[in-house]
Parts: sequence; structure tokens; C-alpha cells
Amino acid sequence: MTKGFDLGALLAERGAERYELHTRHLNHQLPRMLRTIGFDRVYERAEGAYFFDADGNDYLDMLAGFGVMGLGRHHPVVRQALHDVLDAGLADLTRFDCQPLPGLLAEKLLSYSPHLDRVFFSNSGTEAVETALKFARFATGRPRVLYCDHAFHGLTTGSLSVNGEGGFRDGFAPLLPDTPVPLGDLDALARELRKGDVAALIVEPIQGKGVNEAPPGYLRAAQELLHRHKALLIADEVQTGLGRTGDFYAYQHEAGVEPDLVCVAKALSGGYVPVGATLGKDWIFKKVYSSMDRVLVHSASFGANAQAMAAGLAVLHVMDDERIVENARTTGDLLRSRLAALIDKYELLADVRGRGLMVGIEFGRPEALRLRSRWAMLQAARKGLFAQMVVVPLLQRHRILTQVSGDHLEVIKLIPPLIVGEREVDRFVDAFTEVMDDAHNGGGLMWDFGKTLVKQAVAHR
Repeated sequence: MTKGFDLGALLAERGAERYELHTRHLNHQLPRMLRTIGFDRVYERAEGAYFFDADGNDYLDMLAGFGVMGLGRHHPVVRQALHDVLDAGLADLTRFDCQPLPGLLAEKLLSYSPHLDRVFFSNSGTEAVETALKFARFATGRPRVLYCDHAFHGLTTGSLSVNGEGGFRDGFAPLLPDTPVPLGDLDALARELRKGDVAALIVEPIQGKGVNEAPPGYLRAAQELLHRHKALLIADEVQTGLGRTGDFYAYQHEAGVEPDLVCVAKALSGGYVPVGATLGKDWIFKKVYSSMDRVLVHSASFGANAQAMAAGLAVLHVMDDERIVENARTTGDLLRSRLAALIDKYELLADVRGRGLMVGIEFGRPEALRLRSRWAMLQAARKGLFAQMVVVPLLQRHRILTQVSGDHLEVIKLIPPLIVGEREVDRFVDAFTEVMDDAHNGGGLMWDFGKTLVKQAVAHR
């Protein structure tokens, strides 16, 4: 008889080795990076919008696992749904039947986008994008997909080909024959479309890198141009979808926009089981799956598994029941207004932007000479260091986890769980104000840490 597996005992015995295990067996640069910036904390548990360490100290999560934890951690409804589906002992992933959960989740997802007809379930956001790229190419019979500068759509080869961040692409060529266009530039889009080989434009309604929103009217005008040239519009809603921006999908903020394909993932998982979904129009799916011979022409081994489908159904139930989209809109408006009110107070604070609970805080060159010289020192070493200087004390002094929005960007992105409210807004704004006070006073630990970052950046070059 097999000896029982005791997960709790294993964690109790070896959990303290977490950083050493990563150094030896996983990405060895991750623990190195965490130690360098003082992020090598040990979190023992999590609930809602908070982490807790062994001493019971709480840490406010303004990152939500890069948007995965839309409902916070361990939401009781999602957790119970997973217990229920495991206890049900379903005949899952037989490959030769039609289980009810995928159909039910597809039906529910499509109810938020009535102009779309069918869903393909995969395992992640990058797989959802890969599916959209393949379907667009096949449906149009054209090879090229356009994407926007500074876009992020994933890191597998196809999605990397439409990734607008050079640092992610370096060293992985050759990629697919895709072409960047500036976000909001309709003339550039029209020039590429006139070449006659474009299958689609893939676009984030609000870019995750930098929190840059498509200009008003751009998505609708782009859609009209694309359709005029028999090309498709793909909306990447992997991070912006499921209420993040104060509407169910970010493209819905602009009237008349009806993408041909929509990619979602992250928050649909409930933070438990990876899931991706590509929603599309009926004719596209019917063209890809044109005969019984092509029934498996695009598939995923773990796609539509029962646990992922149960998590997704529970997430959508909670979103409706707890009015999550409305909370994201009202709490996001409060957070942005509170932060925007600080722009006139702090020279180093240049802009506050975004929608719902997707907020970008941008820093810029100050006017005061004593601040300007220090800003110049950081910029000469590596752009983005000042934003990192803000992120670090937010965690170390105030126990608030945030992130820099992208490499070489002086932007902090806030994407907290969609369940946060006025309490969390107050905590973040108070902490941010204290950090900015310190930065403008021109001394103290913050600028000392900046000197350390400069030395590391210069040594790396």
C-alpha cells in the first residue's frame, strides 16, 4: 500500500528552503533580483487583497499576481466550487464526449459579448493569443498580423511575434512575419492594410506596459478600416477583461466596437486553475473547423478541464453577485482622483492615468535644481530607476506590493484585486504621499537606495 502523501509535513520540513530551491533548480535570477531590491519576503498565507507573514503582519497587494487575482486570494465561492468539482469525480478530459461545464462557461462568457458566438478554451493568456493568431490567419488566408508599439501579448513564439517590447524579443528570432504600428495611428494602419496581406490587428484597449489607452475613437475607426480590407480586429483582454477597467471588457468603453476575436484569461481562473479563452464569431470557427477531418486541428490537452471550468463559472457568478465591475469602476475613480490631486504638489509626479482599477502613475523630470541633478543621475544610469525607487519603500516601509510597469519606464502600474475599497485606497495614497515627501526632501534612505541602483545598472552595462 502506498504511503500517504502529506503536503503539510513537506512544507513544514522544507518550506524554509524556498529561495535556495529556486536558486538551484529554477530561474536563478529571480531570487537574486528579489534579494537585490529587498523583496525577498516570506509570505505564509494570503486572503483577499492581503498577504501575511509569519508574524501576522499584513501586506496590501496592489499587483494581484499581474492581474490573475481579480477576486483576491482564496475567494470562498471559487474555493468551494473547486472542492465540489473534485468531489464530483467527473469523467473529465475523455476527449470523446461533451461534458456540460465547458458549454456552460462558454454560454456565460458569451453573454457579456452578444456579438460573439463561440469559445475555444486553452490554459493561459498567451495560448488564447496564439489561438486568435492562428484563427485569424486561417480565416482570412493571409499571413501577417499587425500589433502596436509597446504591446505585450505573451511570450510563446507566436505571441512573442506580436510583442512590442524589444527586450522580450531579443535573441529569439526568427519570429513570425508581423509588423508594428503606433497605437492610435490610423494612417500607419491604413498603409499596412493597403499591402493586401494583413490578416488582423491585435490590440490591447489599454496597454499593460505603461498603461497607455487607445485614443478615443481609435478602436472603432480601426475596426472599420480592417473590415474594409477584409482583415480582423483582435482585442487582447487578457489583463483588461473581466471588469478590470470598470466595464466587463475594456473595448466596451467605446460605442460600436465589436472585435472579431477576443482573448481572455488571468482573472477567469479565480487564481486557482490556469485558463484561457478565445471568443470569436461563428464564421471564423466554422472556417477553422470546416469538416470532421479537422475536428482536432486546434486543441489543447488540458483545455476545458473540469477544474478550470468550475473556477471560471464561480468567478463569473461572484462578479455578478458582488457587483465586481461596478466596484472596480467606483474604487478606481476614487483612487485615480486621489492620486491626480497630488500632481500639483510633487514635481516628480507627471501623470496619473488609466480606467477602473488599472492605474498608471508616471514620474517625470523635476524643475528644482537639486532634484533635477539627482533625476539626471538616475536617467543616465538606466531609465526606470526612479520608479523602482518608489516601489521599494512602498513594500519595505509600508508593506504594499506594487510593480514598475515595464522595462525602461518611469511608470508604476496598480492592478489590485477588484474587491478593494476605500480602506485600501486610503492606505495606498497615505503611503505613496509619504514616499513622495521623502523623495522631494532630497535625502534619506530612498536616495541612498537610488545610488545602489545606479551602481548596479552601471556594472551591468
